[in-house]
Amino acid sequence: MSRLIFYTGKGGTGKSVISCATGIKASQLGYKTLVISVDPSHTLSDAFNVRIGYEEVKIKEKLWALQVDPLVEMRNNFAIIQEYFVSVLAAKGIDETLAYEVASLPAVTQLFALLKVEEISSKSSYDAIIIDTVPSGEALKYIQLPKLLGSISKKLIKLALPLVDLGKILQPIIGLPAPSKGVMQKEIQLISRLEKLAEILKDSDACSLRLIANPDSFSIDNMRRTLLSANLYGINVDLVILNKIMPEVKDEFFQKWVSLQKESLEKAKISFYPLPIKFLELFDTEVKGFEMLEKLSESLFQDEDPLKIYYKGSPFSLEYKDSHLTIKVKVPFTEKDNCEVERMGEELIVKVKQDIGEVLNVVPLPAIANNMKLLRAKLLKGELEITFVKENGG
Repeated sequence: MSRLIFYTGKGGTGKSVISCATGIKASQLGYKTLVISVDPSHTLSDAFNVRIGYEEVKIKEKLWALQVDPLVEMRNNFAIIQEYFVSVLAAKGIDETLAYEVASLPAVTQLFALLKVEEISSKSSYDAIIIDTVPSGEALKYIQLPKLLGSISKKLIKLALPLVDLGKILQPIIGLPAPSKGVMQKEIQLISRLEKLAEILKDSDACSLRLIANPDSFSIDNMRRTLLSANLYGINVDLVILNKIMPEVKDEFFQKWVSLQKESLEKAKISFYPLPIKFLELFDTEVKGFEMLEKLSESLFQDEDPLKIYYKGSPFSLEYKDSHLTIKVKVPFTEKDNCEVERMGEELIVKVKQDIGEVLNVVPLPAIANNMKLLRAKLLKGELEITFVKENGG
């Protein structure tokens, strides 16, 4: 199987240029490498300064690039099912124009872009595939769709196939169009492909998600939420990259920004522990074109192989049993008296007392904890174990 590396982060963190730089470094080490962007903003063309479309384009020896159009992939994989949804909505009296808007499922378009990754990965024609994903990796949440539907759905659809003709007979009675065999067969195929995609993403020996953040609170908080989501979905996060760090300057105005960034960097070290973190200084010019991307790759990886797995494991673990939710968080301290835990809405505030003062670690909570209260927190062998219970006592 190809080595897959997904990069995600808020818009403006440098996902595209870091994806390209990783591809360059990998290709120079002899790996046949493909850089893919599923971000509709076409940033690969801007980064490489080469026109990149929906067919694979050779950039350099052993390096190719591809821009994926989520709408095209959705049309190729979902058109027949979408048409059926529209017919059902139209039968309910919904205007056809509005019906198409509803049936387009805009939040899922990025999932169909990821199906392109599954397609290319299954061919095994590349040693490495580097994927520049949409901001914050929103599409990754939909890999749970096959698990939700499960093999039972496929079996039910297969059992229902012989009844399609009967459904057409009953159509005037029930007032809704019956799905065709083509629709049902496409649904089986789609579920199977989504299951395969989920298996690929969860294979920690082949696939890694890497988080990119700028040294500011908004960007770091966003990536903490993505880290929790990745852990929930079973995707291995092996590296965090903090980009656009300002160098020391004498100018008073920029010194304030440098000080603020230093605070954010300390916050990131606590927030992403025990994940390894790479720090990239802000370049004095725009990172654009092969030469600048090559400089970025050298600054980022130096003599390292960018395809190596930097970390394997889970900074978070969650277990729900008997109305109790237990969250275990790896923490960079061992003294029991140096830690306090407090809940603030959808987040958990962990206060750590260190020599430099009090450091806060904000742990995002999963949706299941919304109707639960904090019961206890204890420190065991470098892990903070936090237990929640249902409000009614469960």
